[in-house]
Amino acid sequence: MKDPRPCSIADSLAVVGEKHSLLVLREVFLGVRRFDAMVRNIGAPRDILAARLRRLVEAGVLEKVPYSERPRRFEYRPTQAGWELEPVLLMLMKWGDRHLAERPPVVLEHSCGAELEPVVVCGACGERASRDTLTHRVEAPGWTTTGPEAG
Repeated sequence: MKDPRPCSIADSLAVVGEKHSLLVLREVFLGVRRFDAMVRNIGAPRDILAARLRRLVEAGVLEKVPYSERPRRFEYRPTQAGWELEPVLLMLMKWGDRHLAERPPVVLEHSCGAELEPVVVCGACGERASRDTLTHRVEAPGWTTTGPEAG
């Protein structure tokens, strides 16, 4: 069997694709940085949550920072790479609010006072990105948009 398609989505999911990893990020973005509060808010078993936190630190998404020496305790803060995942969570929240919730459990307001409507836009021109405005260009050797090159 040939190797699967090279894919940044698959690589990203290897780091944050487990449910509790994304919920850890939700908590950190809400300002919850300490382990016991995360356990309470997420509802994950302590050993699972500890493993997810360890993986996120190893991947450079979070940093572990001491806040107490006696006893030695840590909090978890997002790195630049971690903060760059916030729009991903906003889009997941938007999708869940639209397709899974009777009403949104949390509403985000932008500093302009309007309810936040996250969208993806082109960084060069500012136009909203959609399937009608995007073209795929495969850079992985031996691959096309439909799969491996014949040969």
